[in-house]
Amino acid sequence: MSSFDIISPVNGELYASVAQTSDAAIATALESARAAQQKWAATPLTTRAKLCQALVQNLVDDAAKLGDELSWQIGRPCRYTPNEIKGGFAERANYMIDIAEQALSDIHPGDRDGLKRFIRKKPLGVVFLVAAWNYPYLTAVNALIPALMAGNCVILKHARQTLLVGEALAAAAHAANFPEGVLTHLVVSHEQAARIIADPTIDHVNFTGSVAGGHEVQNAARTRFISMGLELGGKDAAYVRADADINYAAEQLVDGSFFNSGQSCCGIERIYVARAQFDAFVDRAVEITRGYQLGDPLDPETSLGPVINAAAARTIRATIAEAVQQGATSLIEDTAFPYTSHPADTYLAPQILTNVTHDMRVMREETFGPVVGIMAVDSDAEAVSLMNDSVYGLTASVWTQELEAAEAIGNQLRVGTLFMNRCDYVDPALAWTGWGDTGRGATLSRLGYDQLTRPMSFHLKTETQ
Repeated sequence: MSSFDIISPVNGELYASVAQTSDAAIATALESARAAQQKWAATPLTTRAKLCQALVQNLVDDAAKLGDELSWQIGRPCRYTPNEIKGGFAERANYMIDIAEQALSDIHPGDRDGLKRFIRKKPLGVVFLVAAWNYPYLTAVNALIPALMAGNCVILKHARQTLLVGEALAAAAHAANFPEGVLTHLVVSHEQAARIIADPTIDHVNFTGSVAGGHEVQNAARTRFISMGLELGGKDAAYVRADADINYAAEQLVDGSFFNSGQSCCGIERIYVARAQFDAFVDRAVEITRGYQLGDPLDPETSLGPVINAAAARTIRATIAEAVQQGATSLIEDTAFPYTSHPADTYLAPQILTNVTHDMRVMREETFGPVVGIMAVDSDAEAVSLMNDSVYGLTASVWTQELEAAEAIGNQLRVGTLFMNRCDYVDPALAWTGWGDTGRGATLSRLGYDQLTRPMSFHLKTETQ
């Protein structure tokens, strides 16, 4: 039987091998999900909630062990990995459980004489959930818990680099006594995944990944009229106005740029600063960046780990080198971060670039690494124009003391989320969505439930005379 190898970015060596699911086992899993779905949808919502809560608690109880596993799989420092489970995963899951009754309740436009009218939200059926490696618990939970709470069964495919996360989610569901077929993790190739999407068993696809991957998902579903949610690329921008608290903005934006080694769909990749504050902001950002500890992510003192693999590291280095060749100035020396010479070739110094322009790839294309470009601007209008100069539109942040100014700027931006004086955060009460090549659909909030249900209208005439 074939298997997929997980090569750890920590040392460039084999960490684990996971057996690939056979075509026969995939067929059985699809049949099981379809058979289980109607009974699961008929299960009282309170029961579904208790099972989902148990799943979450099982993961939280194992957060320390699972966090170490995650550090080995993706290279994020162990000081942070348990919190993806205890913090973000649990917060989002519990919020979506808490609002399920309200979000799934019937919509009553009001009865008319002799007519009872309402809209009921029905589960879609079987959801194929394809999660990404960079935040493997969070990219799963956004759709996983609301899909289950809405009465759908879920077939989960996790990224090859984080297959152990998929196994952990399935094990947590099994320990919580989920009925057979309600949540199944499959270890499949891209070709097998495409066949699953094309299978009539699947009613909805939720995919988090690259733009190219999103096109592959759409292509696999081209002969079917099924719904899908696609969370794809990002090139998120920040604007630091002249009235901003520069020290605070620099601290938060450096963290937003370099947390998880910059491998975040909503990480900060572009910063525009009012010209009067530009030098002070850059100086403070450089000072903060030089304080990072690049090293072994299993060392509690490490604050910056490797990127996912050597190929990604080479691409990021090439993007930086190209920008410098085109006139950009790099402000951080590799020599300040000795781990950049590690033989795994996955450790990158965090980098700040100035003298950048939108003619450079580093300011246009998703870098997905620990590098950020900073430009001076002369007005809100210039900042808005540059922030909108992107095929992506996930989030943007404005750093200012003026709430009305932030709202006015936000209304001009083509993004799914506007932040003021914060960044790189997902609030489960708000819809997670985007514009352009960021994809389509929405997760989280009450709107997230609308993506995982279909409306059925009831038009009941009670009087026939």
